[in-house]
Amino acid sequence: MSLTPVRDITPALPDQFQERHIGPGPAEILRMVEATGASSLDALMDEIVPPDIRLKSPLRLPAPEMEFAYHRRLRGLAAQNKLFRSYIGQGYHDTITPAVIQRSVFENPGWYTPYTPYQAEIAQGRLESLLTFQTMVAELCGMEVANASLLDEATAAAEAMALLMRVNRRADATTFLVSNRVFPQVREVLAGRARPLGITLRFADLQDAEIGPDVFGLYAQSPDAHGETVDVRAIVDRAHAAGALVAIGADLLAMALFEPPGEAGADVVLGSAQRFGVPLGYGGPHAAFFATREKFVRQVPGRLIGVSVDSRGRRGYRMALQTREQHIRREKATSNICTAQALLANMAACYGVYHGPEGLKAIAARIHDQTTRLAAVVGATGWRQVNRTYFDTLRLEGDAAAVERVRRAADARGINFWYPGPGAIQIALNETVTESDLADIAASLAEGARTRAPAIPHELDETVSSGGRLRSSAFMTHPVFNSHHSETEMMRYIRSLERKDLGLDVAMIPLGSCTMKLNAAAELMPVSWPEFARMHPFAPLSQTAGYQAVFAELEGALREITGLSGVSLQPNSGAQGEFAGLLTIAAYHRAAGQPRRTVALIPQSAHGTNPASASMAGMSVVIVACDERGNVDVEDLTAKAGAHRDRLSCLMVTYPSTHGVFEGRIREICRIVHEHGGQVYMDGANMNAQVGLTSPAAIGADVCHLNLHKTFAIPHGGGGPGMGPIAVAAHLIPYLPGHPLVRVGGDGQPPVAAAPWGSASILLISHAYISMLGGTGVTDATRVAMLSANYLKARLEPHYPVLYAGATGRIAHELIFDLRPFKATSGIDEQDVAKRLMDYGFHAPTVSFPVPGTLMVEPTESEPLEELDRFCEAMIAIRAEIQAVADGRADKLDNVLKQAPHTAEDVSANEWPHTYSREQAAYPVAGLRQRKFWPAVSRIDNPYGDRNLVCTCPPLSAYEQ
Repeated sequence: MSLTPVRDITPALPDQFQERHIGPGPAEILRMVEATGASSLDALMDEIVPPDIRLKSPLRLPAPEMEFAYHRRLRGLAAQNKLFRSYIGQGYHDTITPAVIQRSVFENPGWYTPYTPYQAEIAQGRLESLLTFQTMVAELCGMEVANASLLDEATAAAEAMALLMRVNRRADATTFLVSNRVFPQVREVLAGRARPLGITLRFADLQDAEIGPDVFGLYAQSPDAHGETVDVRAIVDRAHAAGALVAIGADLLAMALFEPPGEAGADVVLGSAQRFGVPLGYGGPHAAFFATREKFVRQVPGRLIGVSVDSRGRRGYRMALQTREQHIRREKATSNICTAQALLANMAACYGVYHGPEGLKAIAARIHDQTTRLAAVVGATGWRQVNRTYFDTLRLEGDAAAVERVRRAADARGINFWYPGPGAIQIALNETVTESDLADIAASLAEGARTRAPAIPHELDETVSSGGRLRSSAFMTHPVFNSHHSETEMMRYIRSLERKDLGLDVAMIPLGSCTMKLNAAAELMPVSWPEFARMHPFAPLSQTAGYQAVFAELEGALREITGLSGVSLQPNSGAQGEFAGLLTIAAYHRAAGQPRRTVALIPQSAHGTNPASASMAGMSVVIVACDERGNVDVEDLTAKAGAHRDRLSCLMVTYPSTHGVFEGRIREICRIVHEHGGQVYMDGANMNAQVGLTSPAAIGADVCHLNLHKTFAIPHGGGGPGMGPIAVAAHLIPYLPGHPLVRVGGDGQPPVAAAPWGSASILLISHAYISMLGGTGVTDATRVAMLSANYLKARLEPHYPVLYAGATGRIAHELIFDLRPFKATSGIDEQDVAKRLMDYGFHAPTVSFPVPGTLMVEPTESEPLEELDRFCEAMIAIRAEIQAVADGRADKLDNVLKQAPHTAEDVSANEWPHTYSREQAAYPVAGLRQRKFWPAVSRIDNPYGDRNLVCTCPPLSAYEQ
């Protein structure tokens, strides 16, 4: 047999990035190809990808750049960004990231490479940290429960709107009353979400607006878009008296100083935790917070971390209640959110732990004091300060010509104010402001008024509080917030949490559909560069040329890779990408005079977020059957497309399929949908099997979303951040999401995220990935990813049935092992295998998705052959353990699988109650003696946690019990 590697698989230079990113070397690739029985890697690709969708020519991308050369070029682009001191506000504030948090969390692969904590036993560190975040948020807001973060403040407001509508008992109430002073981005995201849900928005001054029986809820911002704090009590009292509920967009830091909305009776409190040490990043990623009453806990969107116990009775943490709710309830799900902003929520939690309640109060008091002292002198510069109550923001009004003079004076000093309209200036202070900065602000104002700059007093003659009611209640009283205020203590605290988690820094994470590939340090380093990290999302475009150049290059690369004509970088998660794509299709149909096209055809095998997103977009979901091989049933599709011909909006299809196979009739499937007037939306979750070999355009798709946190190397962050840009065909470009403050996307189209380019700073990671791999590199990554999957199939299929394969017997980049037969013979199920893999030092594959009773495995291109073989060794050893139970050589209940995972405490205990040995529990294969990862707890009892729901840090007495 002739074994020839793919052309250019060997890097031309030893320090080329491709050699760093792709795990197997050329010799290992030859061995892997031989194991699959293929004659070459190219021949294997020919067996996997249908010929009618293969690209006819290589990707036309720039040549790959070496790491050093890329960083040098990017430094040049970064220098084109003009880093002004930002006093813009509008929900975004410059902040100080404590060095111990930046280095130990933000820049630490032990924190940014783990996956979402679905396997709780090896995620105890970040689960504990997220519980700390929830506790901090709930107590600052004066509420009973908080979730583990949402994507951004504007979408959190939209989730609050949907929650209030669900829990309101008046079925005929469909109006949401919104303050006319909410942030502009919040206003527009609310508008975009309200329309498909049948909600009518009405904007008004909530202090005296009429609240009729048609109103189910109210939304106010405090501080509002003018920077004025509002009388929340008065709004809440009026609303509740009228039978409506209230959500308040609040400032997390301000609530350390002033009465929180929860204590004033609000039903939901939300906002952004960005100013708790998370860099601006030109808009993200940032963790939104969401807090509410305990009676609404089962309606809370996103993730909720709860306290439970393990099988030994020890305290443990896990995701509670609505974990993967959208996958289970599908179109009936309350939200399509599949992720969170875990990494950023953990940064904010660490910020709260490091500073403690007294530190937070001191930071808030200092900002408010500076704002008050500045307010005391602005009159002397000819300006009228109009905010009656405020926390950190002044609104100055005066002559329009003077405003322009201030703008020029501020620009000359490297300062950005917010200019909301002719004759108005807003100045939002933050924790980075020094006395020198205050002097420069005053000088700019004076120059605009053509007067002398006044001296700002170091203190006022009397204590002045201009923010409203001062807070009197205690918050963050748990010892975790009062024990780690030196850097030594904080460093050890962070490391103690990190050691409880399994990330890519420990082992392979073979999760199907999740593409847990290398997140290279060279890709991530630029995210921390100040020129990118400290940019406000609403800074003038003239100051952001470096960012704009990166966006243009990335959009161009994604157009080439997808074969589609337009790109929106705005959606800040995969689920947001789905939603944005569907809204784009809906807008296209409306513009064509066909608003009745609202039916979405979705195969049975689709990701659970697909039907949830379609429902949120106002579509009716019609399920299309799959055949026995897992492919879309074309006859059923044809029948249903015909039945809904006049109302067909789109087909949502994942390609390769969720079953890990390239369906051979995909072009026919897309043609059928087009013939019946629909559009084709391709879910990009499996794009790692397409890049360079085929494309969404090649299969006939009109729009797709791209999980940059999968295919394009953005790390999963222990449960977020993600990015889900969409690419569209030319006819859909006018309908891409826009933004009220920056010209992007289609005219008049609502945004789907708060910031114009979503979580802009992490787009740098995908830009680096593509730039350093180039067209040949990204294509070879695809080839090796599929080689690795077929190598695992060749090695493990004799031991585990593989559920689906293509017509040639090949799979794409992932495969499904069917464990259902083992349950019948031994009682061992997929959960037992998942937990036992922890004892072997691995994160489990995806469990029971898309088929119950299975494991879906995706190795990616980044894992070296040694790690693939180590995984095979573990799976083969586990198969023998299953057989021992089936044969009666191991007890059906007291065996290594049912009792897994085993902690160090279990194995070293004086008493050993099991029928198997300690050695079999902890060291089932020899290699573990040199490389052992210990789970932090034994198997978590999930039902106990839901029956005894605790979602904040328990008091010390609970630990004693």
